[in-house]
Amino acid sequence: MSSRTVIRGGLVITASDEIHADVLIEDGRVAALAASGTPAAEAFTAEKVIDAAGKYVIPGGVDAHTHMELPFGGTFASDTFETGTRAAAWGGTTTIVDFAVQSVGHSLREGLDTWHAKAEGNCAIDYAFHMIVSDVNDETLKEMDLLIEEGVTSFKQFMAYPGVFYSDDGQILRAMQRSAENGGLIMMHAENGIAIDVLVGQALARGETDPRYHGEVRRALLEAEATHRAIRLAQVAGAPLYVVHVSAMEAVAELARARDEGLNVFGETCPQYLFLSTDNLAEPDFEGAKYVCSTPLRPREHQAKLWQGLRTNDLQVVSTDHCPFCFNGQKELGRGDFSKIPNGLPGVENRMDLLHQAVVDGHISRRRWIEIACATPARMFGLYPKKGTIAPGADADIVIYDPHAEQVMSAETHHMNVDYSAYEGKRTTGRVETVLSRGEVVISEREYTGHAGHGAFTPRSTCQYLN
Repeated sequence: MSSRTVIRGGLVITASDEIHADVLIEDGRVAALAASGTPAAEAFTAEKVIDAAGKYVIPGGVDAHTHMELPFGGTFASDTFETGTRAAAWGGTTTIVDFAVQSVGHSLREGLDTWHAKAEGNCAIDYAFHMIVSDVNDETLKEMDLLIEEGVTSFKQFMAYPGVFYSDDGQILRAMQRSAENGGLIMMHAENGIAIDVLVGQALARGETDPRYHGEVRRALLEAEATHRAIRLAQVAGAPLYVVHVSAMEAVAELARARDEGLNVFGETCPQYLFLSTDNLAEPDFEGAKYVCSTPLRPREHQAKLWQGLRTNDLQVVSTDHCPFCFNGQKELGRGDFSKIPNGLPGVENRMDLLHQAVVDGHISRRRWIEIACATPARMFGLYPKKGTIAPGADADIVIYDPHAEQVMSAETHHMNVDYSAYEGKRTTGRVETVLSRGEVVISEREYTGHAGHGAFTPRSTCQYLN
């Protein structure tokens, strides 16, 4: 028995086009599009018809950077795969790419199997994995080839967090050389962690313990330096590079320079760097701890350069780096010592709305919104055109979006499993109304109708921006 749904009368927006069209969905995939009101569209018949008049019809968001259930700083990210993917659906995101973690002394396979066990049967939307490589050795390098065959085609390394995830330049170079051979994409947390640890120790010795010092010791220049170093190591290896959560204008400049040289270098930023700043980190009574993440929030003047980077395509993707920790009992671990505050912010539910607000505010166009939130992350990580667009053959991951509805972001109304909102009280225009994941309605006119276990693991091909 095939199932058919028609979405009628909306403005279909993809990265390349805007057209008033009806969308026919059959057996979980987009079967056809036809201009609304034409005989072709009138001929679409289905058991279920969704009226999208006056609304946008957009691809479901692809959030290529989340951390559900991540162990960090003696605790765990507060969203499980169940709560986190449900919240993602509420926010119009229909695919996440989470990070499986290799622990030092263990294999990549062990880490990946652990994450499969966490996610399987628990997700409301589709998911895929990147692999965090913490321990580069001959066996790890061989395993990278095997993971690519299984559809885990990107590998994250850290120039930060000595003693936890940190890789030195030699380990980074070896992994990059391997990815140059096997087609994988190295993702880099670019901060000079060795130098930062010196500054952390010096700040604490001076009695500078408040959350705001987290931002002061993780200097923008140390992000830029690490970004530059990662780019040059990738150039030596002949490998592509994707720099995650770019926050500083100096780091954007390094990416722009590399791209001008014709290098396969890509950059991601996150909503927190576009909408929040060191003003938040400096909030009194330890409230600033809510905003501790790495890379850290920067002074407000960096925001204009990030928006510019998104417009000029020196930054290609906006992901969330969703890694929530409750204020009570988790962020509080760092009272009296900012270095013990778990690093991470909640945001998987807010991204699509915040970026639509950027459209309203004139920072980006509607099609660029879809490009940086849906199409480019899908292409970057080998999911396109199954994900990230509305076209015949694509998965029917579709959001009916009301561009005129107004909302106020708040912990009282969000669905993430965390006791605060990083955007508390922020007024935005635009709101998700209905969400389909592979043709199944998971949010229906602001009611959750999905279920854990609908979401499927989605193997990925290699980066689609490489020759």
